[in-house]
Amino acid sequence: MNREYEVAAYYFPNYHLDKTNEEWHGPGWNEWELLKAAKPRFEGHIQPKVPMWGYEDEADPVVMEKKISAAADHGLSAFIFDWYWHEEGPYLEKCLEEGYLKATNNDKLKFAVMWANHDWLEIQPAPRCQPYQVRRRGPVSKEIFEKATQHIIDTYFCHPSYWKVDGKLYFSIYELMSLVKGLGGLQETKNALDNLRDRVRAAGLGALHLNAVVWGLETLPTENTLTNPAEIIKYLGIDSATSYVWVHHLEFMHFPDTSYPELREKCKTEHERLRREYKITYFPNVTMGWDSSPRTIQTDVFENLGYPFYPVYTGNTPEEFEKALWDMKAFMDEGNVQPKVCTINAWNEWTEGSYLEPDTVNGMGYLEAIRNVFGKC
Repeated sequence: MNREYEVAAYYFPNYHLDKTNEEWHGPGWNEWELLKAAKPRFEGHIQPKVPMWGYEDEADPVVMEKKISAAADHGLSAFIFDWYWHEEGPYLEKCLEEGYLKATNNDKLKFAVMWANHDWLEIQPAPRCQPYQVRRRGPVSKEIFEKATQHIIDTYFCHPSYWKVDGKLYFSIYELMSLVKGLGGLQETKNALDNLRDRVRAAGLGALHLNAVVWGLETLPTENTLTNPAEIIKYLGIDSATSYVWVHHLEFMHFPDTSYPELREKCKTEHERLRREYKITYFPNVTMGWDSSPRTIQTDVFENLGYPFYPVYTGNTPEEFEKALWDMKAFMDEGNVQPKVCTINAWNEWTEGSYLEPDTVNGMGYLEAIRNVFGKC
């Protein structure tokens, strides 16, 4: 189906049982445990957030079928799964491979992957003292890059529901500089990406659309931001840029809370700035909210210490979120984006306070806001 607007939501797959998580945190652990333990950290702070559907196992195809139907029925085109593969191998893959790919209705909603190639830090929950322990490093060697991307070709790109942008397979990379670091330099990275394109074509899958996630502000302490982004992106042959979340671009104005409506106004000019800076197609992003306090030790004093001890967005009602969506649609309609693709943070970043899934306070309000603006799929 051809749609005038393609609306994709990031999906964070840490709400199922994963053997690595159980080694680190104990039997039966997943990120729902942090959400359940969350407490208000200041007057007026609303925690814990409670999912209306309960604390479900996303690797269960029946559970995923409900998510797919809700997303498609409210105007989303695709899930972009945060996808992890380090030198040690894959991580958190069961949500996609046992949940989505085995769901009987996955033809209703497309999917893509964003290689979340950042360091995985011990922040579940995070103490006040830093630096945090690094569980797995983000940069990968050439050998692992080729192994991981071949798995993507063989398992995801060939699937009939894999998302295409302008007829090309959409593949996003979270940290370009982490990729460059692991592969040994810009020339080596360009060669690896060119080789990936060649392997995709050789598999009879057509062309690849390479997307880079970009930002100006670091969130995780070890994130690798681009030092001269426009030149690097051009050199590597990246097709488009987008954002993962507003906190990568918009500074907090106050602690412990900051106004979502004020940030929404700032985001309008930020979209235009990013479009000009990268000189390639920039797909705009709307963030539903922000509250990373569930990822902090709840008995530690809550102060402005850096991620995840960050301020909380307040006033991010479904109505204000809808206004942000209208702003993003207007930006695309002005001819600034072709094709008209946008991203939303996020389908289920519950422990960062940014989720479209229904909760016990707002129900389906955030999903209904998307349908109000972009219509039903």
